[in-house]
Amino acid sequence: MSILVNKDTKVIVQGLTGKTGTFHTEQALAYYGTKMVGGVHPKKGGESWSSGVDGTALPIFTSVAEAKERTGADATVIYVPPAGAADAIIEAIEAEVPFITCITEGIPVMDMVRVKARLDRSKSRLLGPNCPGILTPEECKIGIMPGSIFRKGSVGIVSRSGTLTYEAVFQTSNEGLGQTTAVGIGGDPVKGTEFIDILEMFLADEATTSIIMIGEIGGSAEEDAAQFLKDEAKKGRSKPMAGFIAGRTAPKGRTMGHAGAVVSGGKGDAESKIAAMESAGIKVSPSPARLGKTLVEVLKG
Repeated sequence: MSILVNKDTKVIVQGLTGKTGTFHTEQALAYYGTKMVGGVHPKKGGESWSSGVDGTALPIFTSVAEAKERTGADATVIYVPPAGAADAIIEAIEAEVPFITCITEGIPVMDMVRVKARLDRSKSRLLGPNCPGILTPEECKIGIMPGSIFRKGSVGIVSRSGTLTYEAVFQTSNEGLGQTTAVGIGGDPVKGTEFIDILEMFLADEATTSIIMIGEIGGSAEEDAAQFLKDEAKKGRSKPMAGFIAGRTAPKGRTMGHAGAVVSGGKGDAESKIAAMESAGIKVSPSPARLGKTLVEVLKG
């Protein structure tokens, strides 16, 4: 099994005709067989987009609502520049697309506050923004993850860091474990899907027999997730887990990389997050280079 996406997921692309949208759509089609079914551009409706890799042609629609109605799409991926990305997300929410993934980095926080208010009373789930997307091996690639390093397997991966998502995937592939689904939730302070949402899905998924969770300094999402895992363990629901916290050496008060990776007010530092994760039974790797081996150690007991 997988979570959120599978071989039957039909995906439209907001921002398909741009350089980034074109490149990653070509990758998803030619090398992953993802069911990409169309693109959206308000000024190019009725035109067609063609892949320069395998020649696949996709129709361009004027709006997300039209694209969803004409293609039966149940997911959209957004490669729209920061200034227009929030409106693109809201358009997808209003079209009631079930699963929205926004790759865009640099969306103003107040724009995302506006998006979050619309999202909370909608039928849609948002992954991101500022995230690498989601990938289920041999079934569906939405976003910018490199499909070549994935292997179908048993590990569920959830991460705030894009680069470390790939590291965890690469290492679990090398260890012969493979992945069920890898999810990059993004590092912005205001986003659609949090650790708890994904952990809930992985705990419920029978094919996912172990989990890697990668966090960062800043915010309280990792501590919240640790408490969730402790509460679930009391109900008899738990799975072997390894983890890592990025930013251990970052100076307090300085933003590091992601907009959400800032330590302030005595909260959000690496040590408190590591302590919380360990208290929830997660074996925290001393280095991102040992994530795969750390999980193997957990599995061997």
